[in-house]
Amino acid sequence: MAFYCYIVASQRNGTLYVGSTDDLPRRIEEHREHIRDGFTAKYHCTILVWYEVFETRDGAFQRERRIKEWRRSWKLMLIEADNPTWRDLSPDLNPNA
Repeated sequence: MAFYCYIVASQRNGTLYVGSTDDLPRRIEEHREHIRDGFTAKYHCTILVWYEVFETRDGAFQRERRIKEWRRSWKLMLIEADNPTWRDLSPDLNPNA
């Protein structure tokens, strides 16, 4: 089983949300469908712009906590290092993985 730390955005250089999960395709769908009330629904953070895979839930959670403490500029650099166009990465996910 894989665990993920991820960033979703409202648009390029828009509002960012950092989270972690054990089922990234499902979680992105929840963000898109506004299944849970909260920050991502309020600010329309639905575009998966960055993610990292971990072997343990704790590893993903610790990475999430570290990134949440970062300055916004550091988060933008993290996203743009791997995804300079802010392309939605969710089509690349394999829901059967």
